[in-house]
Amino acid sequence: MLLAYLDEIGEPGAFVAKDHPRFNTSPAFGYAGFVIPASNARFLGQQFTHTKRTLFSTELLKVADPGKWEKKGSDIFRPSTATKYAHQLRAFNGLVNRLRSNQGHVFFYADEKPIGTANQVGVDRDEREAAAMRETLNRLCSYAEDKGQNLLIMMDQITEKTRAERLPNMYGHIFARAGEHQEMKLLVEPPMHVDSVLSSNIQFADWIAAAVSRAIEYQLLEYPPCDWIADELGSTMNGAITHKSKLHLTPRAFGDFHNFDIFKKVRPMYRSQMGNTLQASHATIMAKIYAKSQSN
Repeated sequence: MLLAYLDEIGEPGAFVAKDHPRFNTSPAFGYAGFVIPASNARFLGQQFTHTKRTLFSTELLKVADPGKWEKKGSDIFRPSTATKYAHQLRAFNGLVNRLRSNQGHVFFYADEKPIGTANQVGVDRDEREAAAMRETLNRLCSYAEDKGQNLLIMMDQITEKTRAERLPNMYGHIFARAGEHQEMKLLVEPPMHVDSVLSSNIQFADWIAAAVSRAIEYQLLEYPPCDWIADELGSTMNGAITHKSKLHLTPRAFGDFHNFDIFKKVRPMYRSQMGNTLQASHATIMAKIYAKSQSN
């Protein structure tokens, strides 16, 4: 059996820009984490706990119950991390390598949001969340089929009210799709919710979701807050991500980002080359030069 541990990428509300006074959280919404054979999940959780306690030993001295202490991924993957806390990135890369050595892989699925306020783009938060969850389930079940394994999905705890609202939609999607897509039957239950305080692997999924979120920002935003993400995590993530992972874009002249694409140095949306952005004015000049050369 395979176990998948997931957390949210961003939140399902509207997005305008990182410096917008209200709609500034994330340019995409979805889910990320990892999938691993059940027989190896406990060992990986132990490795995560050991790394966390070693990495943040000073902070743990200040808490009453170290066993219930969490370090959120959003607090690790910050603009200054590469220069001030590079050892945290090395530790994260080590955990991803440990995941791979235990036959696990990073997974993500996210939808890019149309730019605009809630009124401008007509945001339906519930439908955005449900759509991302449906596609996440589809892709994880397809991965399980490739591996010939049943699948159980676990996520960070939500309120009972929210779970009661989401559960019928998940059941409905799984059963409706299973008629034509037999891989959906490999899912033992709809996603189960676990308090992250009690699960090291849910905490690790949170770290992965934060890293994926920063990589998505690197590709989607002209001035990403963590512009070091490809340099620091790229080589580790290359080969660590399932081929079912995807960043689905709003309609563009080029396709979606698959698998390792979001961690690549090159940024197709900004014609990035060697870390420099080709401005529109420069592109126009180059186009004129090329056109002139063709006429000669």
